[in-house]
Amino acid sequence: MKILDKIALVLIIIGAINWGLIGFFKFDLVATIFGEMSTLSRIVYALVGISGLWGIKLLFDD
Repeated sequence: MKILDKIALVLIIIGAINWGLIGFFKFDLVATIFGEMSTLSRIVYALVGISGLWGIKLLFDD
């Protein structure tokens, strides 16, 4: 696995855990750590979103 694929996978996992926490407990870990819609939290959300798109590529890799 390439390093970019590993980074994307880690960010996808972070995003999934965060959404699980939101769904089960109404607790947004990213907002708690970096602030509610702060610049840093928006960057994290954007990177998770981009990683999700990159994850589509991972589905079709051999």
